[in-house]
This record gives sequence, structure tokens and C-alpha cells, in this order.
Amino acid sequence: MEISNAEFVISNTDVKKCPPGTFPEYAFIGRSNVGKSSLINMLTNHKGLAMTSATPGKTMLINHFLINKNWYLVDLPGYGYAKRGQKGQEQIQNIIRSYILQREQMTNLFVLVDSRLEPQAIDLDFIEWLGENGVPFAIVFTKGDKMKGGRLNANIRQYLKKLEEQWEELPPYFITSSENRMGREELLDYIEKINKELNSK
Repeated sequence: MEISNAEFVISNTDVKKCPPGTFPEYAFIGRSNVGKSSLINMLTNHKGLAMTSATPGKTMLINHFLINKNWYLVDLPGYGYAKRGQKGQEQIQNIIRSYILQREQMTNLFVLVDSRLEPQAIDLDFIEWLGENGVPFAIVFTKGDKMKGGRLNANIRQYLKKLEEQWEELPPYFITSSENRMGREELLDYIEKINKELNSK
């Protein structure tokens, strides 16, 4: 897929105020500081589309970007940012859950995971919650350029092995890097494939 057009449409905290219409939506979510904004900018070839910040946990809104005038990329708030405080974390959780469970246009959720880290309970719990609620999702391992191939592959294998403890069938996954554009083509092709399937129905 070639991205010829990417434009910011709206930010809000209320799923009811998301854009009308039937365009499919592909949402991106992950723990704070997982590299979500950098990944979105890399995918869309647009350096300043999603705001990257030195302060983790900055995204507190549902952000809609219209891509090629026929589908939305949705930037969701990051979860698990401890400094936000209990009340703030609950607000973010409500925003995330209401979007994921109530937004009919949401076609696939991409869960971002830092490829350098061993499996984190907060990610595994979130993935399990998605499974319990029948949410279609794929895993995106970020920062794939930060380790040599052998170490990177070992980390991914360890993660998948951990998932196999809970899942009979593993979700699709992608290994990406915002620095060297690793995984960009594969991820966009995956979105394009789903869009084609939706259009053929």
C-alpha cells in the first residue's frame, strides 16, 4: 500500500464524537514510551502527524487520522503510565475501553510491544482482555533496530512462547523499527488486505 494522503481529523475523549461514516479504523495502542507516535509517523511518511514527546503518557485523547481518504488510523492513549495517578489512569482506561468495545468501525487493533523487553504483565493482561472480548488484534514489536538479529529473534520467540500459554492460536505479529522502516511494508499490506476483504463483501 502506498500512502498518498494522511490528514489529522479530530481528537476527543468521547467515543460518541468520533467521525461519522463507515470507513474502517485501525487503532494503535501500547504502553507509554513504546514508540507509538514514531511508528505512526513512519507508517504514514509524515514526520509530524502524531506528536512525539519526551514525556511518556502524553496522548490522552482518541486521535483520528484519515488515510488515503478511505480509512482511519486511530492513535489511542497509552496505558500503564504510573505517574498519571489512580484517577488519571482510570479515566484513560475508560476512554480506551469505550472506544475498543463500542466503536463499530474499529476493524483491527495493533498492540505495540517493546521488542527489547521480556514479556510485561500489563501487556499480557491487556492482550488477554482483548481475547476475552473477541477484539481482532495484531501485535507490533517496536524498536526492532535496537538489538542484533539473534537477540531480537530470541526475544520475539520468548514473547510468543509466553502467549502460547494462554492462546491456542497466536495473533498476527509484525517486527518494526521507526528508525530504519522495518516492517512498514508488511504492516501496511496487512491493512490493505483487510480493506480489500471488506470491500469485496
